[in-house]
Amino acid sequence: MDRIDHTILQHLARDARASVSQVATAAGLSQSACTRRIQALEASGRIRGYAARLDHRALGFPVTALVDITLGTQVGEDLAAFERAIAAIDGVVECALVSGAQDYRLKILCRDLDDYERLHREHLGRLPGVLTISSSFVLRTVATRSEADALFAVEPR
Repeated sequence: MDRIDHTILQHLARDARASVSQVATAAGLSQSACTRRIQALEASGRIRGYAARLDHRALGFPVTALVDITLGTQVGEDLAAFERAIAAIDGVVECALVSGAQDYRLKILCRDLDDYERLHREHLGRLPGVLTISSSFVLRTVATRSEADALFAVEPR
């Protein structure tokens, strides 16, 4: 990766709908050279796909729950069983294995508190190996930053 690749990634991360012509101009390349570089970035796995940023509130999911889960054991098979089960639950938009007192932190989008209660009763409470579940609800988002903004705030090495 060089500065040109960095520029291409930065441009596409901020606007995935940008044309190759626009990206090429930003990177100082011809369209064909830019296309080759984009294809190489895709082949290397640095670009995993392209997506639209959605407003979950406008789409009818105004409640965000942050859920900490502790398992009864740290055995590999138990972790794997939990991770398979959590991946199948609609509404869970993020699940991270974390350090600290809890084992996992989930981010869940819901229509309302009744929707979260249903999800808790029907899914979270039935997950394999769960010892404790602690839920918090986002009252207001104070700051948010896209991955692109976070990644490209630092100059490339």
